[in-house]
Amino acid sequence: MMIDADAVTGLYPGLDPARLADALFTDGCEGADVHGRWRKAVSTGLFRHRTGVGSEERWQLAYDRLRALNEELSSAEDLARDARGLAALHEWAAVVDGATATVAGIHYNLFLGSLLDDCFSPPRDLSAFYRLERIGTFLCTERAHGNDAAALETWARYDRERQEFVLHTPHEGAQKYMPNTSAVGGPKSAVVAARLLAGDQDHGVFLFLVPLSDDRGTLPGITVTVLPERVGSPVDHCVTNFDQVRLPRTALIQGEHGQLRPDGSLTSSVGSARKRFLHAIGRVTIGKLCMSASTLGGCRAALAIAVRYAHTRTISGPVAGRRVPLAAHRSHHARLLERVATAYAMTFLHREVTDHWITHTPTDRLAAERLVALAKGWITWQAREIVTESRERCGARALFPVNGLAEYPANADWAITAEGDNLAIWCKAAADMIFGHTLAPEPPPATGRESLTDPAFLRRGITAAERHWHAGARSDLRSGEADDALGRWNNASASALNLAEAYIIGQAADAFATAITRTTAAGTQAALTDLYVLFLLDQVDSRSGLLLAEGALTRDHVRALPRTRHLLITRLAPHLPALTDAFSVPQEHLSSLPMLTAP
Repeated sequence: MMIDADAVTGLYPGLDPARLADALFTDGCEGADVHGRWRKAVSTGLFRHRTGVGSEERWQLAYDRLRALNEELSSAEDLARDARGLAALHEWAAVVDGATATVAGIHYNLFLGSLLDDCFSPPRDLSAFYRLERIGTFLCTERAHGNDAAALETWARYDRERQEFVLHTPHEGAQKYMPNTSAVGGPKSAVVAARLLAGDQDHGVFLFLVPLSDDRGTLPGITVTVLPERVGSPVDHCVTNFDQVRLPRTALIQGEHGQLRPDGSLTSSVGSARKRFLHAIGRVTIGKLCMSASTLGGCRAALAIAVRYAHTRTISGPVAGRRVPLAAHRSHHARLLERVATAYAMTFLHREVTDHWITHTPTDRLAAERLVALAKGWITWQAREIVTESRERCGARALFPVNGLAEYPANADWAITAEGDNLAIWCKAAADMIFGHTLAPEPPPATGRESLTDPAFLRRGITAAERHWHAGARSDLRSGEADDALGRWNNASASALNLAEAYIIGQAADAFATAITRTTAAGTQAALTDLYVLFLLDQVDSRSGLLLAEGALTRDHVRALPRTRHLLITRLAPHLPALTDAFSVPQEHLSSLPMLTAP
């Protein structure tokens, strides 16, 4: 078995953080421009970290910041139609304030996007929402219905004589749970998911445009109760109840999934009620891209803070009277470096998945939605690990919110749950993949002569893992009782979820490889290649037992894995500051954190 020592002991001539940043933020045809706008916006004084303010003040600050972001737009309508622009907004807003990212995503994507996607209703005047004279929010989840949102119980009964709807919450379990519907931020309207009833027909869940409040407060028939403060960046989460609220017929948001005739009958080009509902809330898929992007921004910022702290914080060294930076210790910098490699992979994956979503065709929609769901799960789970590691490497000081790290883990938890709980959306995607995804080709068996620094060889290991779990999931599903669908899924679920994980890691690896080919500067390309190999080694190492059993690794390979990782880390460690400087976290934000400026 060979270890290519030259591949792991060379230098990176002219390594420049700006060129690394170009690789990270080349995002579609607009390149870095789509990111530059938002990076500049969050660099202003309004976005500096605040201390000593209560929750309600933080709520209001999020809306003040939302209005500042809105001032940067030439067209709020264009942003709502731009998945890449929406994701970039989340990526940068989350660096400084997760709450701003949350209310921005709800207003522009879930609220405005849902209204703009309605090409069947008469035109609506949305100018007040474009100017943020009114804030938009989105009410779907109920107390008793989260991931089973197709079973929502809030209803909107059609009154044929008056050509109106009556919106009602029939019991406590149907109350809308957690939307930002308080009086903070100004007058609000909502897109509300409710069951459309007409005569004796239940047409399933549709969306309705509902005014919630004006300058005087909540409108008649609507009750809003503020929820207790949650962890992370605070948002004005509430429980919302409707009591026989009358809405005009134009309140119904229509589409291919359904148009209501004046007599109460429904026409639709989409089959079942469940499919109609999924079509109605189609904006949630872009929301998954946005949630992924928010944790990307947060985890890269956390790493930038942790790496800077590691190079400024000194501790007692091995020689009496001599102090060394934290970064001098392999036990410290290796953990951060491995997380940096993952953050690069996450970023490149997000770029590719966003492109795929933007360019997908109607016949490819289900596969594109599945890819977005898998990427959302993997990126947000990895982000939580990264921000937790970053916080720990900064010790006790990082537990204080003033130092900019404490809220990131909770914000990642929020993203993991929002727009579809990760495990739930992965279960659906994994179940679809068992027979709806092509079995990966069987890689050739390892001979022992392959280099552990050869990305192609390491990538084949991920393919071998994917194929193993895919075949296992098919076998496990078939071995269950034919008339017990839940039992068959339970039998196959572990293998299927491992399949989903191996597949999306492979997609991240391929996105990383593609990004390297787009880089022409020799030093940048060399550094990215070694970072890519480090990412792959981590994935292969964690699956080394399976890959040995499958013949994708030899015993000598497995024995050499720790040494190869050590060599790569030794080579990359001096460049850790450059690798995180490339994340382009605004200096204005970093210099406002006491942990980075005071001894």
